[in-house]
Amino acid sequence: MAFSVEKSPKGIIGSKIILGNSTSVMSKLPDQCADMIFADPPYNLQLRGDLHRPNNTKVNGVDNAWDKVGTFADYDTFTSNWLTEARRVLKDNGTLWVIGTYHNIYRVGATLQDMGFWFLNDIVWIKTNPMPNFRGTRFTNAHETLLWCAKSETSKPTFNYDAMKALNENLQMRSDWVLPICTGSERLRDQKGDKIHPTQKPEALVYRAVLAATDPDDLVLDPFFGTGTTGVVAKKLGRRYLGIDSDPEYISAARERIDMTPEPHSLELIRSPSKRRQARIPFGWLVERGLLSAGDVLISPDQQHTAKVRADGTVISATHRGSIHQVGAAVQGAPSCNGWTFWCMNVEGKTIPIDSLRQQLRTELN
Repeated sequence: MAFSVEKSPKGIIGSKIILGNSTSVMSKLPDQCADMIFADPPYNLQLRGDLHRPNNTKVNGVDNAWDKVGTFADYDTFTSNWLTEARRVLKDNGTLWVIGTYHNIYRVGATLQDMGFWFLNDIVWIKTNPMPNFRGTRFTNAHETLLWCAKSETSKPTFNYDAMKALNENLQMRSDWVLPICTGSERLRDQKGDKIHPTQKPEALVYRAVLAATDPDDLVLDPFFGTGTTGVVAKKLGRRYLGIDSDPEYISAARERIDMTPEPHSLELIRSPSKRRQARIPFGWLVERGLLSAGDVLISPDQQHTAKVRADGTVISATHRGSIHQVGAAVQGAPSCNGWTFWCMNVEGKTIPIDSLRQQLRTELN
């Protein structure tokens, strides 16, 4: 199927949904055009027979034609083909996310490693409301796995660590994500009330991946777009999206869904500030700007150690002289120290880290 990918005068691809085979469509995309790829490929479930609940009602599982790839060898070939194109269109510092179940994720993972992708994490999505195992013949399958990969070991992928920490109530986010499956008003249904797509992913799951690994205006490619969850999340977060799917019904539902999704209110609200990306502020600048003066005394949080500020931006304790980091480490007998958070000032009886002065100076410079 012929198609065109619209670009701005700067060569930037705009958001677009394309009907077609994922591998064929990706083969026509420019090299290194995607900042992130989120892929939810067919599971190739290899199911046999119908599944019924205890009340004898039939479970509407995944029995669509697109999920029937064939034998394991067929699936490996299919996986290799689409991943080859995905690797080509992914930027060198971009990342790839693939989600799957025990039916397929290990075969996908092996292919990823064979191709040179570098695993950053495997995320376990723990479902709070999984489908029970009605036959009682095995454990309830209550999770899926997301593989998060860089293009190579030397890549420098985007990771908005501070945003993920803030999203998790200021605790470092772990690799086990406890989220419900897609239900309620978020689940797309046809006029009969049936699910439009059997494996529609919850927006919250994709939200974490996109927020973690991209910046505003980045391009997120989804080669198995389905009903457009990746596009909805990308639009909400001010990212561009490129969705590919071979089913016209899914494409139609995705377009309608994304059209109803509001744009972000402002660019500032969707930025993810990172401490690592902030301007470097040498300690000596605080002395130059008069925020600290030579002779001022710094104290440790437990008030067991002190050091005096020197005019050249170094500090001196009873036995050591050097940077705030070197002296902080030395007085503690530690291999390293973040002097910005270790050393404090006494302000009206309160112990305040000198990092507050660094943040003040950053604000002034901005």
